[in-house]
Amino acid sequence: MEFVVKSGAAEKQKTACLILGVHKKTLPPSATALDSLTEGYLADILKRGDLDFKPGHSLMLLHSRHAPVERLLLLAMGENDKPLTEAGFNKLTVNLASQLKSLNAREASIAIEDINVEGKSLHWITRQLVEAIEYAFYQFSQFKNDTGKGALSKISLKKVTLLADRKNAEEVKAGLAQGQAIGNGRNVARTLGNLPGNICHPTYLADEAKALAKQHAKLTTKVLNEKQMSDLGMSSLLSVSAGSEQEARLICMEFKNGKRGAKPLVLLGKGITFDTGGISLKPGAAMDEMKFDMCGAASVFGVMNAIIELDLPINVIGMVAAAENMPSGKATRPGDIVTSMSGKTIEILNTDAEGRLVLCDALTYAERYKPEAVIDIATLTGACIVALGHHTTGLLSNNEPLAEELISASKEAMDRAWQLPMGEEYTRQLDSNFADMANIGGPAAGTITAACFLAKFAAAYPWAHLDIAGTAWQSGKEKGATGRPVPMLVQYLLNKI
Repeated sequence: MEFVVKSGAAEKQKTACLILGVHKKTLPPSATALDSLTEGYLADILKRGDLDFKPGHSLMLLHSRHAPVERLLLLAMGENDKPLTEAGFNKLTVNLASQLKSLNAREASIAIEDINVEGKSLHWITRQLVEAIEYAFYQFSQFKNDTGKGALSKISLKKVTLLADRKNAEEVKAGLAQGQAIGNGRNVARTLGNLPGNICHPTYLADEAKALAKQHAKLTTKVLNEKQMSDLGMSSLLSVSAGSEQEARLICMEFKNGKRGAKPLVLLGKGITFDTGGISLKPGAAMDEMKFDMCGAASVFGVMNAIIELDLPINVIGMVAAAENMPSGKATRPGDIVTSMSGKTIEILNTDAEGRLVLCDALTYAERYKPEAVIDIATLTGACIVALGHHTTGLLSNNEPLAEELISASKEAMDRAWQLPMGEEYTRQLDSNFADMANIGGPAAGTITAACFLAKFAAAYPWAHLDIAGTAWQSGKEKGATGRPVPMLVQYLLNKI
């Protein structure tokens, strides 16, 4: 989508569709001016009661006399002139994006300053609005023919103009830049997540990382193959790919744009490009959705694309531990014991608890960067869905200030996370009779014990774990990757500048 910022009175714009926010009792400035220009036409429409003023509702008018607009879209902002709540604003953006998708016009204009949200700046409102539009207009079209059943939906809109007073234009432009970068990065993550496992395998992800580095001078990419990982002692990671014909890869994308010598922030994504469960085979129902088991890795790619677009003055390492988990005569068995890169031994009680096995070696490898902090992102446990559903990402950490920074970023980005506890009482569930630890801790507190497992390999630095099993993708009619938690992570990095 093309976005532009333009100064000038909304009521005088020549546009295919002018979009205004309206209250029942008080018209915002742009709507008041338009009402005056049209001799009370707008007020008359509203008095008829055709618009439900609850946020999330809207009314499309096909024409407006005496005004240069072809269509007028009214967005409900409540019964009175109070600012919208975040929840109300979210409903408004969803409705607006839906209306824009169905609009039979190539361009539209939004009076952005008339949309007020309690406690939020015009910059924030602009950014969130742009993100919502970018999200709604995304289409995964690589494998669809453009004719017949399953044809792509036809979208006419190509350009959105954000109308703002000259004194606020720079603030709107700044919000637009962030919104587009985050929206684009989120859509990169969605595309990688939506790709099928026969195309998006570990080598594909490695090639994508190399291609990204070729396009941007501040980014370099290093990829470790299985021999190199074996030489480093990464037997835990390699135990996951043992049953697959696809070789594992450890991908390191290094973005160096901060102060020379400044410690980098490391983002580590779980990249299981397809997860059958291995010998501990998953049920067949909905197993196709296990292509989404690399959404943590996809989010790292999304964040790297966003920070490159924003040219953030920061040092970030984007790591991806990529493997495919398949059953075969070479696959790891339940009861096998492997030695991790750290030297700690692991009894693999369940081969479907594989994400932690690839991440633990990557966490050890991350020590060489002497990081300021490491954040891993993983579709790790079904238990997180039981705890938090599909709305909130699980957060666990060995460092309270880091956890607080991430929670704050999640609220600001409207990409919510919730912190779960950790402690020795949970870690004891991982005790093994035969090795330093087991890779599962039983059915109780599965999200927490998984994080406790990872924490054993992250003692050298501040570390946080984001369990996105419930938020990384949607099932059913709207099946597809969501691109979360790209907004949260980009906001966290913005807050570090």
